[in-house]
Amino acid sequence: MFYAIAEHLIPMDDVRVEHVIEDIQALNRRAQHAELDMTAISAASYPALAGSYWIVSVGSSVGQSYGPLVISKTPHSPTELSGRRIAVPGLQTTACLLLRLALPQFVPVEMPFHEIPAAVLKEEVDAGLVIHEWQLTYRDADLLPVLDLGRWWQQEMRLPLPLGLNVVKRSLGRPAASRIAGILRDSILYAFSHQEEALLYAMRFGRGTDISRSRQFIGMYVNEDSLALTKPCREALRLLFDRGAQAGLLPRVARLGVVDPPKS
Repeated sequence: MFYAIAEHLIPMDDVRVEHVIEDIQALNRRAQHAELDMTAISAASYPALAGSYWIVSVGSSVGQSYGPLVISKTPHSPTELSGRRIAVPGLQTTACLLLRLALPQFVPVEMPFHEIPAAVLKEEVDAGLVIHEWQLTYRDADLLPVLDLGRWWQQEMRLPLPLGLNVVKRSLGRPAASRIAGILRDSILYAFSHQEEALLYAMRFGRGTDISRSRQFIGMYVNEDSLALTKPCREALRLLFDRGAQAGLLPRVARLGVVDPPKS
């Protein structure tokens, strides 16, 4: 999504961008201190950030009957993991929130997302909650699926699953925030028109995934849902935040603060 911005392939409207490459939980933490003008965050982090940031209506990562996955070394049903230790990729991630809603009685063990499969294999935890490419590659390590939280959400809510958002600081003012949203939209459109070169750029930041699986993974989360925060996605965000607040896991959000790109 950021390829055309990083390589200066689109008009930037006098905006200068410094890229900060970190994992999502690190970005969630930095957003809590409003350190970055614009950042990717887990959707579940937004209620705690709503006073400082607007949601950018482009650039979201949305699951359509797929999402974070609970894996284990030996066969388990979801109910068998009640009270067990499950590795999670961050307590503020959408993945962790979903698992707490689906399986309230488990013990979260926070660790970097890329360490989770090894921890499961070494039996340091009873199961692991994987995100990113491990949703596709877990079988390569002889790990077993327990619960697909994207499918669980779809069955429960009949809505898409917003997992990741981009947010922009309210202190920049709405006109500047809208311009930045427009630049991101144009960057996504450029990537759609130049998919192979954008894919090769994105693979620089991958974790050893081959080009076929990289293309599959990117297609799951960079698609038409990334171009606009649709009505079903906004409804899903409100429901996710309401369910989290009802469970005592999130602060309540009065309304979604969303900034859109300028109208073409």
